[in-house]
Amino acid sequence: MTRYALIFAFSAAAAFGATAETFSTSGGMLQLTPIQHASLMIQAGGRVLYVDPAEGSYDGLPQADYILITDIHGDHLSQPTINKLKKADTVIVAPKAVAAQVAGAKVLGNGEKTTVGPFAVEAIPMYNLTRGPSSGQLFHDKGRGNGYIVTYGGKRFYFSGDTEAIPEMKALKSIDVAFVCMNLPYTMPPEEAAEAVKAFHPAIVYPYHYMGSDLNVFAKALAGSGVEVRIRNWY
Repeated sequence: MTRYALIFAFSAAAAFGATAETFSTSGGMLQLTPIQHASLMIQAGGRVLYVDPAEGSYDGLPQADYILITDIHGDHLSQPTINKLKKADTVIVAPKAVAAQVAGAKVLGNGEKTTVGPFAVEAIPMYNLTRGPSSGQLFHDKGRGNGYIVTYGGKRFYFSGDTEAIPEMKALKSIDVAFVCMNLPYTMPPEEAAEAVKAFHPAIVYPYHYMGSDLNVFAKALAGSGVEVRIRNWY
């Protein structure tokens, strides 16, 4: 068994969701808890932010102060889950296509920025370059969905959403922690994801939204790059 396979086996053997990933920032500790697939929870500054709360169990988790949604597909957008997590004053940030389906959501377009509580949020393009359900169609059209950069205490966390290795991803700067998708046919294979990561060179990268992908391929492709690959069990 390779070193990369051992890392994955250890992570998968751990009790899923039992331990949050913890990051030190100038604003204090930030905890990030994988939930399932593309869904995760961030806790910092006494506030709770969810990204794409759609898949997995939310029993026992705190209600949301803020929710970021990337796209209209059911593995990112779940109205019943939103209803379970939201409070009267929960702020939901989403692209226009999502906001059309979620009452009260604040629209944020590609390239736009906003602030929710202690978090600065920037919407990053996410889209397919070539892959789609049929000729002339793409799974994710440019401008429909958002990836996000969330900044807290000086640390920048990037969540790719559903995308291929687009120029906008490769051009990202000063990313401390990246969460990068990979799954075919909808986004990209591990090799392509690794090439994108090499281009924008975050300090740490977590593969997520990776169902069916070989994470060993991703980790090996980044060996020696100076990017720390952290593999966790999102399923």
